[in-house]
Amino acid sequence: MFPLIRNRRLRTSEAVRSLVRETLISPSDFIAPLFIVEGNGVREEIASMPGYYRYSLDLLKHEVRDLWDLGIKSVLLFVKVADDLKDNKGTEAINPDGLMQRAIKTVKDLVPEMYVMTDVALDPFSSYGHDGIVEVGRILNDATCEVLTQMAISHARAGADMVAPSDMMDGRILYIREGLEEEGFINTGIMSYSAKYASAFYGPFRDALDSAPGFGDKKTYQMDPANRSEAIKETMMDVEEGADIVMVKPGLCYLDIVRDIKNEVNVPVSVYQVSGEYAMVKAAAEKGWLDHDAVMMEQVTAIKRAGADLIASYFAKDVVKLL
Repeated sequence: MFPLIRNRRLRTSEAVRSLVRETLISPSDFIAPLFIVEGNGVREEIASMPGYYRYSLDLLKHEVRDLWDLGIKSVLLFVKVADDLKDNKGTEAINPDGLMQRAIKTVKDLVPEMYVMTDVALDPFSSYGHDGIVEVGRILNDATCEVLTQMAISHARAGADMVAPSDMMDGRILYIREGLEEEGFINTGIMSYSAKYASAFYGPFRDALDSAPGFGDKKTYQMDPANRSEAIKETMMDVEEGADIVMVKPGLCYLDIVRDIKNEVNVPVSVYQVSGEYAMVKAAAEKGWLDHDAVMMEQVTAIKRAGADLIASYFAKDVVKLL
């Protein structure tokens, strides 16, 4: 009891604060998302994500090398697909010579040790901008899972270490796991977007990939932000179906979900700190309203403190440079 116990004794200097710090951030905590486009010499800044870029494959090499040299050991690849390659069946998604497949090979050829994760969803390839096959205004579940399985197998053939289904179709983890096993890809991991909410924070990402839905919204497959226990149900089912890592998306508004899931599962938990979270900090810092680096570090610390083992973040490079 006070005054025998004075909590401030352990706050008197940075030295002692660092000794007793409970949550530590390191480069190996991060997955760096990368956006890929066709062409040569392309490094396009995304207007709604200041300081973040789309890369053509030749310049992707430089970015991957920079990330590796900083100690970031994993990337998550996304591709921006030309409109004339989009259809309702995701045909281009399983093209062995598609942009995603070539991007995987580019990264693995350059830095074989880099752990390559790939986005598995139809929205970048869909003429409707949805994560699944559309029929009379509805998103088909099982038919979509079949295409997602072929997409995941295609990525594994190209050299992906882990596929990351972000679609939220029911049963897609089991479809994909069984498909990978049948094709002999027994060591290809699955990081499931298990609790992906129908969030308003995804806008800049959809600008980056031109993947906004052409009609309606994604609320028939992504989760209702009001729901909590449903996230546990979704995640436990994904673990049972073969997910190696589970994800909560977005980050800050869902830290209660992160902790709930961390308390329930025995697999690593990842968090996606999404484009809207990134853009808000950048915009406020440009206005001089926030200290960019202080807020950035506070956010990633909060995400890890909540229970995240891995963090997919557009701040990855910025954070690691400060460490």
